[in-house]
Amino acid sequence: MTIRCAVIGVGYLGRFHAQKYAALPDAELVAVVDADKDRAQEIAGEVACTAVTDYHELIGQVDAVSIVAPTTLHHKIASEFLHNGVHVLVEKPITVTLEEADDLIQLAAENNCVLQVGHLERFNAAIQALEGELSSPPLFIESHRLAPFKPRATDVDVVLDLMIHDIDIILNLVKSEIKGINATGASVLSDLIDIANARLEFTNGCVANVTASRVSQKSERKMRLFLPHAYIGVDFQEKSVDLYRKGDKEMFPGVPEISHQSLHCEEQDALQAEIQSFLDTINTNGTAIVSGEDGRQALAAALEINQLVPSYLGRSE
Repeated sequence: MTIRCAVIGVGYLGRFHAQKYAALPDAELVAVVDADKDRAQEIAGEVACTAVTDYHELIGQVDAVSIVAPTTLHHKIASEFLHNGVHVLVEKPITVTLEEADDLIQLAAENNCVLQVGHLERFNAAIQALEGELSSPPLFIESHRLAPFKPRATDVDVVLDLMIHDIDIILNLVKSEIKGINATGASVLSDLIDIANARLEFTNGCVANVTASRVSQKSERKMRLFLPHAYIGVDFQEKSVDLYRKGDKEMFPGVPEISHQSLHCEEQDALQAEIQSFLDTINTNGTAIVSGEDGRQALAAALEINQLVPSYLGRSE
């Protein structure tokens, strides 16, 4: 079934959403929406659809929307579409507060709508390659997500901007409740937290050490997983996975043989895969790979981390 779609907010990322919908055969891109009329018309011209400045005009005209507006507007926009039976893919973080997230989850259930959250790294080829390789939950996880400073991404702090990607992945891999969090961080170039480190302890014994920075000189997106008999290195940026397993033989007395395997990562466009998954879930009446509940869970951890970071760290009085 062809699904009538629209993109709400066509800034830097929203433009890419519009391009993907326009290219997918089971989507009809009806319109793009932006408060900036000139920007809406520019992107609409690129993808051959209608330019709209007020998203309310789309009620009754579309079956599904991507919401790529500022986080503070996520709840307001998504709730109106869900209330009217329109499926929603909302960028991360799902909302500003847990109460807003709970409201969207309830609205989606009441109106039989798909609510998917845009945690894009779930569709990274490296994460896809990990499926079936984790024979047991990790014992320890270390992740680093580093990026140079970008003024356009400072409407939220680094925890909600970058770290939340790794929080979502870790929660999905560990599948256990968080029993404790320790965190620290600092603002450097913005008024919000620009660099942060958190230690997450889970009830099953796993510990995750998570670092995120948007004031680094280089870009790095890596995660290391330590299992009882294996070590897995994941590079999200390079889309590569290295798997090291402990063998039964010994290299020499007391030191086990270690085998190495580079897992095949199927080349794919993560954003296109995310949007295609959203459309497939609508057509099959299935469950979103990254559900509203997943988005809420990641938001809850991120908000707790933010509460633990002293607000004065690194800031001038």
